[in-house]
Amino acid sequence: MCELLGMSANVPTDICFSFSGLRARGGRTGPHKDGWGMAMYRDTNVWTLHDPSPSADSDIAEVISNTSLKCDIVISHIRQANVGAVCLLNTHPFSRLLWDKTWSYAHNGQLEDANALPITLYHPLGNTDSERAFCWIIEQLQAHLGESEPSLDKISTILSELALQLKSRGVFNMMLSDGVRLYCFCTTKLHWITRRAPFKKATLSDEDVIIDFKEVTTDKDVVTVIATQPLTHDETWQQMEEGELCVFEGGEVVCQIKAN
Repeated sequence: MCELLGMSANVPTDICFSFSGLRARGGRTGPHKDGWGMAMYRDTNVWTLHDPSPSADSDIAEVISNTSLKCDIVISHIRQANVGAVCLLNTHPFSRLLWDKTWSYAHNGQLEDANALPITLYHPLGNTDSERAFCWIIEQLQAHLGESEPSLDKISTILSELALQLKSRGVFNMMLSDGVRLYCFCTTKLHWITRRAPFKKATLSDEDVIIDFKEVTTDKDVVTVIATQPLTHDETWQQMEEGELCVFEGGEVVCQIKAN
């Protein structure tokens, strides 16, 4: 399966350290060699990158690993293809417009009979079960909640219900963002860690890289990183529960919905 990486921060923050760890798993320390992508938000504006080559060998990924592109929210994905060809159109994250915002989405897992999900307004450009599910989610959010963006509680409640429906079709670990909040849903594996003062050192599990966060932060910074598997071996990561939706804004948890 694929792996996910997300970030939510209260100040623009770069993803270099965490992405370096994820990138190694894309064909060097892990089997996820079928492309990679990233959506980076700053002031709700989004910049996306897609590359169907392994992230471990990608020149673009090398640039991202070494460039301080400061963002509020990041969604990244390395792919191990199950459904759909290895090509640019099937490379996550996917994006669609809803409520005058660009929503970005990435999925880890495999869904049975995804083509049976009814869609009329939004259609996939590629042929993955992931993108089909995304189109269905966006369409269902609009159908349930209308043409104007509702409250966080209403979005989260409906999104949790939709994610649980998709979970019934297989494995559905997801990240979704509108540039303000980062919505994460777990079926099998998602972990997160919030870093705040007093900041400490951390060491990547997949690369020989150590960072002292005190040197690159201020006392007011709050940064949460979410990943399929913990990216560091000397920090304590929290594991999300099966069926749990967790929403982050400005690096903080603003909503949690757990399955009954």
